[in-house]
Amino acid sequence: MIVSRMLSISSLPTCLKCTMCQISRRSLASKHFRRDLPPTILKEVFAGGKTKKFTSADFSKDANTTGSDLQKAVSFVPPCLREELLCKIAEPVRDCCHKVTVVGSGMVGVACVNSLLLQNITPHVAIVDAFPKKLEGEGMDFNHGSVFLGNPHIDFDTDEKQQEIVVTDFCITSNSKVVVITAGVKQMKGETRLDLVHRNSEIFKNIVPTLVSYSPNAVFVIVSNPVDILSWVTWKVSGLPVGRIIGSGTYLDTARFRYLIADRLGIAPSSVHGYIVGEHGESQVPLWSGVNVAGVQFRDILPNIGLETDEERWYEISNEVIRHGPTVRCLKGYSNTAVGLSVGSIVAAIINNSQKIIPVSTLVQGHHEVCHDMFLSLPCTIGENGITNIVRMRITDFEKKLFQTSANIVYNVQKDIKM
Repeated sequence: MIVSRMLSISSLPTCLKCTMCQISRRSLASKHFRRDLPPTILKEVFAGGKTKKFTSADFSKDANTTGSDLQKAVSFVPPCLREELLCKIAEPVRDCCHKVTVVGSGMVGVACVNSLLLQNITPHVAIVDAFPKKLEGEGMDFNHGSVFLGNPHIDFDTDEKQQEIVVTDFCITSNSKVVVITAGVKQMKGETRLDLVHRNSEIFKNIVPTLVSYSPNAVFVIVSNPVDILSWVTWKVSGLPVGRIIGSGTYLDTARFRYLIADRLGIAPSSVHGYIVGEHGESQVPLWSGVNVAGVQFRDILPNIGLETDEERWYEISNEVIRHGPTVRCLKGYSNTAVGLSVGSIVAAIINNSQKIIPVSTLVQGHHEVCHDMFLSLPCTIGENGITNIVRMRITDFEKKLFQTSANIVYNVQKDIKM
């Protein structure tokens, strides 16, 4: 029944109140008013601030109303504020070209998101996790602070059915430029990174193919430990070109190395140049032969620097680099800030296509006489397509031997993984 046929437009009250909304005279006579329900719902209206009771005589005589009609859903649809405020010209783009997905909302995952947002590396972040309550809390927290971060778009899945069956939905990761994986079981006290391999490799076998299906053109940055082996696992199960798999590797170890040297010299860490390569772990190799400040090679001043015969005991810094990770975890319960910043630097190099040289984990077969099909860290150039070059480093025979030893240690664990 058409309402406008039962009531003249001029007789409509200024405001009509129902259980859902108040609606203007213009809207009542417009498309916003549902015209398929009987007029008995109009019996109470506000006119001049006073309630007026309408009787059936006020409506069309052929109105056929029953008691059940009064229990029907409210027939008013309020005008949409968004439609009244904004005149749509085109559909907004859902996913930006620099979208980054972070898998895992633990301490490291949150640190990675913070790094990406605080440094304005990307305006669009998607976060997924196997623990929906934790994910929802972190997602809400980031969204509440988005006004202070340049209004980034932050996606996180909170589907109730998903929460009930505890299945991670990866659809929000679609069309990502970069996928950062921090998911995995936590490293326990006294446990080495290599001890985590079998538990975390199974997780990667399950999630990586799905992530690739949603973002087949993405570059994958692996952060979970043991990062070298899990980067290799990701490459194997993803079917992606090797350059699009990047392990965070010894980037953080290198940063610690530079900081400790700079701290001892009393200069800025960014003024120290040098690398740690090999395993992100106890067999890592500090390349003392290449350490320099302003082009001045340390070895030209102290030929045996980094060796046990070094009278200034600079080799102690190499041991400190290995110890500092476990020390931080022991003191604060976890290590996340520095690794989050290092991941942000890697992602920025990808998004900006900067071709920055970073020591990351990649396929090292054929480099420095390593014959195994495996990932270890070497300095690489990183751009939009991931790793584009591996630097052919000139290292000493002693450093090469240490690198090969590191490769053997990692491979002896990797070879037991069933793919």
